[in-house]
Amino acid sequence: MTNDERRAFVLEHTRLSPVPLVPEIAIRRADAVTPVWFELARWLDDDVVDVPFWCVPWAGGQALARYVLDHPDVVRGKRVLDFACGGGLVAIAAARAGATVWAVDIDPMAAVTTSLNAAANGVELEVTTRNVVGESLPDVALVLAGDVWYEPAPSAAFRRWFRRLAAPVITADSGRPYAPRRIRELARYEVPTPFELEARTTRTARVSMFER
Repeated sequence: MTNDERRAFVLEHTRLSPVPLVPEIAIRRADAVTPVWFELARWLDDDVVDVPFWCVPWAGGQALARYVLDHPDVVRGKRVLDFACGGGLVAIAAARAGATVWAVDIDPMAAVTTSLNAAANGVELEVTTRNVVGESLPDVALVLAGDVWYEPAPSAAFRRWFRRLAAPVITADSGRPYAPRRIRELARYEVPTPFELEARTTRTARVSMFER
C-alpha cells in the first residue's frame, strides 16, 4: 500500500469542512465513521482493521485544539508533540499558535490525513508513523494528547509513560472510561458531536494537565 493510494482513499471518502468547535480550522472529515470503516476494511481486505480515528474530529481533540488556540502562550516557541494525532487537528492548532510541531500516529492513514490537513491549512508539520511510547523525548518541550483513553491496556501504558517524561503533558477527554484521575483541569467545553458517533449531539470535554 503506497501513500499515494492512501491519499486517494482519504480524498474519496472525506470532505474538507470546518471543525465545529474550531471553525477557523478545516479538516478532511467523513459524514459518518461506519461507512468509511467498512470501506477501509474492504479496501485493505482486513475484517479487524482499527477504527478510522483520522476521519472525524473527536470531542477531546476539538477541546484541546480550542484550548491551544485560545491560550497560544502554552505552545508558542516550543517543540510540541501531538501524540496519536489522528487527523492532525491538535497539531494544526499548535502550529497556528506558534509551535514547532511533531505529529505522531502509528496508523499510516492518520499520517497521510494529517499531512493533507496541514497543507489545507497552510501549516508545516513533521509527521511520523512511529510508536514513541516509552521513548524519553529529550527534545520535546510539551506533549499534547487528545482523546487517547479508549482502551484499558494502552491507557495504562500511556499513563506510565507520561509520568516518566520530563516534558509536561496536556490531555483532553470527553468522559472516556480509562482517562486518568490524577489531572488538573484547565478548561471545559461543550463540544458538538455527530449523533452517529457519540449517540448524543454534544459531549462535555475537559482539557487537563497530566499529574505525575
